[in-house]
Amino acid sequence: MNLVAAAANSGTPWLTVAGGIPLLGAILVALLPTRLAKVTTLLFTLVDLVWVIVMATQFNTSGSAPTFQFTEEYSWIPQFGVHYAVGADGIALVLIGMTAVLMPVVVLASWHDADGTVDSGGTNSRTSRGGRSPKTYFALMLVLDTMLIGTFAATDVFLFYVFFEAMLIPMYFMIGSFGVGPRQYAAVKFLLYSLLGGLLMLVAVIALYVYAGQSAATGHHGTFIFYTLAHVALSSTVQKWMFLGFFIAFAIKAPLWPFHTWLPDAAASAQPGAAVLMLGVMDKVGTFGMIRYCLELFPAGFHYFTPLILVLSVISIIYGAIVAIGQTSMKRLIGYTSISHFGFIVLGIFALTSQGQSGATLYMVNHGFATGALFLLAGFMIVRRGSDKIADYGGVQRVAPVLAGLFLVAGLAGLSLPGLSTFVSEFLVLVGTFSRYKVAGTFAVAGIILAAIYILWMYQRTMNGPTAEAVIGMPDLHPMEMFAVVPLVALIIAMGVYPKPVLDVINPAVRATMSQVGSHDPVPAHPAAAPIGGAQP
Repeated sequence: MNLVAAAANSGTPWLTVAGGIPLLGAILVALLPTRLAKVTTLLFTLVDLVWVIVMATQFNTSGSAPTFQFTEEYSWIPQFGVHYAVGADGIALVLIGMTAVLMPVVVLASWHDADGTVDSGGTNSRTSRGGRSPKTYFALMLVLDTMLIGTFAATDVFLFYVFFEAMLIPMYFMIGSFGVGPRQYAAVKFLLYSLLGGLLMLVAVIALYVYAGQSAATGHHGTFIFYTLAHVALSSTVQKWMFLGFFIAFAIKAPLWPFHTWLPDAAASAQPGAAVLMLGVMDKVGTFGMIRYCLELFPAGFHYFTPLILVLSVISIIYGAIVAIGQTSMKRLIGYTSISHFGFIVLGIFALTSQGQSGATLYMVNHGFATGALFLLAGFMIVRRGSDKIADYGGVQRVAPVLAGLFLVAGLAGLSLPGLSTFVSEFLVLVGTFSRYKVAGTFAVAGIILAAIYILWMYQRTMNGPTAEAVIGMPDLHPMEMFAVVPLVALIIAMGVYPKPVLDVINPAVRATMSQVGSHDPVPAHPAAAPIGGAQP
């Protein structure tokens, strides 16, 4: 497989600019008066979206194209072989595109999220929860955007780790300072879980560097470059341990049962916009990492732990759906549905088939749009009613038909209705799973039935039936809210009807990955490198 792109530092620094635009915006937002923060944030996210769209049009999907494109590589810490190295294959590109699409949507939907108490006079005196200015919220959002793009684009493992950990900081403050309810508890729980996983991964990253320095494939020089590490032959035992270090970190981030318990609290306490970024984008870093690092760097560990992880995936699918059915809070319900959906994504990844891998990657994108739309619409309802309890609603369809209609489409996408985007990805995951693991695929199908129960029951209790007294007079969506949600709903429908363009970008990367580790030989061969860390069993 041609892992390395045609040349490093090739042409326009597409990915650096894509990550630099929101970072520049964050600096300006922090310096500008509060009244300009929202407009400036929206402007920079739109500019970044346009840049990413133009970048995507330059991506070569032909069979002769290199796997990684838009590559850049600069020495950063030469003493330790650390580089600023970025590049994108089809999997990374669609996730960067999803991030760029969701950011302006979240900004529009969060226009009043950070507004808080009173204006006590002065240009920058309007403050929100915790005494923080609303512009801090939007600056944190832009910083998070940079970290997410950097995580998906990094082709140096150390650089990936830096972005992986750094993204926790803005989200921690977005939950802890601007959230609702027990937000400090939820923020600390989120941070501690993530830091635990990050520390385990750091140990594995250091070990990977040490073993790379002992390999002839690297010229006996330690390195963190992904392309080179993919050719380092490690013993089966070493791969299993390092796989665990990376996988646990990614399973917490995803989250996969039983590492999921931080998610419902964080989703319930975060503002809707922050929750969309957390569920729609941040959590995808976990499943992306499973493909990029767990699969391609440690295939022996991947194969060894596959049976266990398939069981965990099926448990996540069924457990998340069953617990979602019993929720009384809309935000917690949507949080638990994501645990179920991530079970499908991990199932597709570890089925290790082309259909499963393509479906899992497409599922990441479709889940971001569908869950993003559903969470934002639920947030709009919560702002109007002042409660996220399902029992406090009823008959919303009569007073806000547009909101109810869009909520229905987003909800139906959550249960993978044919014709909507998630159906395509879920179908590919199940086909790929059934072709190798029929028992796991059979149990996973139960998640589809349970999804219909929790989505339709929530819709029935909130939108239909007698109109609740507190709902009477509830306004329908205003233009800014429409601009936030309608593009997501349009994408849900468009990608359900015609997913080919996105799959055309994903499939070459999937084929490249499968050609590298698709066989059941657990250790990648390299002509100049013998296994390091012990003999093969």
